Amino acid sequence: MRSNRATIRAGVSMAATLPMIAGALALGMPAAHAADSPARAVLKGTKPLWATARADKGATPDSARVKARVYLAGRDAAGLAAYAKAVSDPASPLYGKYLSAKKVQARFGATKTQVAAVKSWLTSAGLTVTAVTPRYVAVSGDVAAAEKAFGTQLHDFAKGSKTYRAPAATASAPASLKGAVLTVTGLDSAPHKARHADQLPPPDAVFKSSGPFSSYYGSKLATTLPDAYGGKIPYAVKGYTGKQLRAAYGAGTYTGRGVRVAITDAYASPTIAYDAATYAAKNGDAAWKTGQLHQVLPKNYTKTEECGAAGWYGEETLDVEAAHAVAPNAEVTYVGAASCYDDDLLDSLGKIVDDHLADIVSNSWGDIEANQTPDLAAAYDQVFQLGAVQGIGFYFSSGDNGDEVANTGTKQVDTPANSAWVTAVGGTSLAVGKGEKYLWETGWGTQKASLSADGKTWENFPGAFTSGAGGGTSATVAQPYYQKGVVPDSLAKANNAAGNRVVPDIAAIADPNTGFLVGQTQTFPDGTEQYSEYRIGGTSLAAPVIAAVQALAQEARGGAPLGFANPAIYAKYGKQGVYHDVTDNPTGSGLAVARVDFANGLDATGGLLYSARSLGRDSSLSAVKGYDDVTGVGSPANGYVQSFRRH
Repeated sequence: MRSNRATIRAGVSMAATLPMIAGALALGMPAAHAADSPARAVLKGTKPLWATARADKGATPDSARVKARVYLAGRDAAGLAAYAKAVSDPASPLYGKYLSAKKVQARFGATKTQVAAVKSWLTSAGLTVTAVTPRYVAVSGDVAAAEKAFGTQLHDFAKGSKTYRAPAATASAPASLKGAVLTVTGLDSAPHKARHADQLPPPDAVFKSSGPFSSYYGSKLATTLPDAYGGKIPYAVKGYTGKQLRAAYGAGTYTGRGVRVAITDAYASPTIAYDAATYAAKNGDAAWKTGQLHQVLPKNYTKTEECGAAGWYGEETLDVEAAHAVAPNAEVTYVGAASCYDDDLLDSLGKIVDDHLADIVSNSWGDIEANQTPDLAAAYDQVFQLGAVQGIGFYFSSGDNGDEVANTGTKQVDTPANSAWVTAVGGTSLAVGKGEKYLWETGWGTQKASLSADGKTWENFPGAFTSGAGGGTSATVAQPYYQKGVVPDSLAKANNAAGNRVVPDIAAIADPNTGFLVGQTQTFPDGTEQYSEYRIGGTSLAAPVIAAVQALAQEARGGAPLGFANPAIYAKYGKQGVYHDVTDNPTGSGLAVARVDFANGLDATGGLLYSARSLGRDSSLSAVKGYDDVTGVGSPANGYVQSFRRH
């Protein structure tokens, strides 16, 4: 069973990650006729794997309510995928020949006849149509009507200690609608109700980073703490700022002028405009211009407690401030989802595509691949393809739990980063030295050893794995053409001889121990809400940084959109000066930083916690010479942005 919820990807200075929540999926296709029912067209992937005969607890009552979405395949699903590929491939004569949102709908969208036929089918079964969008028809009704419409009984199934409703057999649509229906979602569900007028909560409790700090990597050695790797180690940086990140990733004179970047998360920070403006003023970033920061928000929010709404404020704040720090003249549009559930996140992505709100979309949320289902995979990939045809590229953080074994017990990648139609962004530990000089990067992977009681040693050094950039080989998504010849067979064919998608594609700073300084209004112990700053990381940081670098590259290209960037990213692999080839051992010896944390997250009254954080130790994943499953092709070097210039 999918969690139905998305997880935020931010690692704060106190813990390595901020847990949060969502979902996504793999590649699904409209199905052919069912072999035993010529009058129906099977909708593959709509019966969950956990809905087994052993778990079956009997029929769901006919009167129980169902909310579902029937996603429309459009008039030419195969043509959409083909055009999305051609328009994104630098080797194709159609490269960069994007279509407007209106032309996309006219060429690939569902026809009025198809929509009318779908509505007629659903209403004739007794369902009520509650919404019609360019991508889906939403319906509600009782179980009896849903069973009639989708040709399957709905039963209750045990899964662990919970009981969920799901189709007892794969759902289907009338054969007359074959080719018109992509999939249906919502027939299986977790037992909770959405509240339609939730109020957003106040900001989370305050968190502050404790010093001592380095102002740049290595500027302050921990001379009073034990040695590690044969010598004194530096204190963690206070948090890099825009000037340092721009220098590290070759921004040059580009600022993202004229480029539109969108950011999706759940909910909306009530203090984002104030926080972003204050942060820019305090940390040397260009001031926000009037109208440069936009918000597109839903009318109502749901599941605020379940999704931890206030926790998403920090994610939004990080994404907005990091994007502006690296691309200070880009327009930023924040598109908030009504909750952390797939339907709402898909609506946010769809809004960007339908109205072409931006050319570059940063997304710092996801779920594990084991929770993906083909029905929602199809819905996500359709949005990504519709975006690609318009010149819109989607960037997803690869995850913060390395190979996911420590987190889930199973080696796997995250999703939607596993989609063949998005750019998966991995993470690094970044060393920026004096004068904003780029020193090196390792793959982000952290082992933590705490200071012994007598202060003389690091206990069990280098300690246990805490967090690291997500990556690895998908179990469900086939190898995309652009990875062939770059991704080693040892990775691509790890799960089968035909080859699979490997994550990530590119990488940037993510390690919270070499992280980014962020400013946010938080709730202090006395109940007041005050602006404060702290260090943060996670691939939640890497995604907006890469999105901002892409904005610089688009400006360098004369403003022409980069669209779905993976074919271009891989085409540049191996060219001199384009990428930093990130490895786990860039200096030839072990690397670590000393970190001091407030035990209570606020001040020294609760005591201080000392630890040594070893770098470049990402679970079973390794950053090696060439492409790897921690950093992809590497991080942008000085020649990356320049490589997009039109000569």
